Amino acid sequence: MPDPLGGWDYTWPLYLAAFLGYLLGSIPFGYVLTRAAGGVDLRKAGSGSTGATNVLRTGKKGLALATLLLDGGKGALAVYLGARYGPDTQVIAAGGAVIGHIYPVWLRFHGGKGVATTLGVILAISWPVGLAACLVWLVVALITRYSSLSSILAMLSAPLFLWLMLKFQREGMLSPDLPGLPQHVDLLVVLAIVVIVKHHANLQRLANGSESKIRLKRRSETAP
Repeated sequence: MPDPLGGWDYTWPLYLAAFLGYLLGSIPFGYVLTRAAGGVDLRKAGSGSTGATNVLRTGKKGLALATLLLDGGKGALAVYLGARYGPDTQVIAAGGAVIGHIYPVWLRFHGGKGVATTLGVILAISWPVGLAACLVWLVVALITRYSSLSSILAMLSAPLFLWLMLKFQREGMLSPDLPGLPQHVDLLVVLAIVVIVKHHANLQRLANGSESKIRLKRRSETAP
């Protein structure tokens, strides 16, 4: 019986990419950095996420920035390594990295929500689209002060931006040298769905007005 995927000789790099991408993505930088700094267990603080936003809630701005960069970096690295064996392998490795970040085996599958790692993937796949998604996040965050809403809208905008970019390239309105492939649009749609599903509790809090806002300054312990 013929194999629709082309047999083991074709599929083994895809399985390997998924496995290695998952292991790379599952490195819980936020958890490791806060524990190394003598901080709390992120799984028991704030939202329970191991991502940069929850690190920021502990008041460690430097650690939050480091977590953001490292979480994004592992997504970008997965894209870079996967690309050496073709676009299909690249897509699988990138998806594995995001899933690994959300469900890390080292923390009993309790990780972050995948936003920073997905942004790293987007920037590595197509830097113009990544910058546009980051701009969406920043603008929404400045207006609403909701990190969750900013993240959701940035994730939703990314596949649309990439689809438009590819469309304009086909029509000769943009340089064909800008990076991005049709299969990347499918990847970004899937990752957007995954990240939004992980934000289901945030969506409920946004709906009832109880979602916490971004605060760069800690509240004073005493009245002024």
